[in-house]
Amino acid sequence: MSVININKENFQQEVLQSDRPVLVDFWAPWCGPCRMVGPVVDQIAEEHPEIKVCKINVDEEPELAADYGVMSIPALYVFKNGEAVNHALGAKPKHQILALFD
Repeated sequence: MSVININKENFQQEVLQSDRPVLVDFWAPWCGPCRMVGPVVDQIAEEHPEIKVCKINVDEEPELAADYGVMSIPALYVFKNGEAVNHALGAKPKHQILALFD
C-alpha cells in the first residue's frame, strides 16, 4: 500500500472512517527528524497492508495539527475506529512505531 496524503477534505473519510488501523505522520519538509522517519513510515506502508498509512504536512494543514494538539514534529498518531488511541513524538525506529498498535 502507498502512503496517503491527508488534507482537511479527505481526513474524515481516510482516517476517521477507516476500517483498518491508521498511522498518521504529522510532518513538514523542513524538519530533519521528519526526513529521517519518513522512509520508515513508507516501509511500514509497504510491509503492513493491514495498516493504513497517512501523512499530514503541518505547514499545509495547520488546523488538523491544532485539532490534535501537535506542537512538535514528527508526531505519529494511531487511530482505531475513528479515535486517536496512541501517539509518539520524534523520530522512532520501525519496531517502536509498530509497537504503538499493541
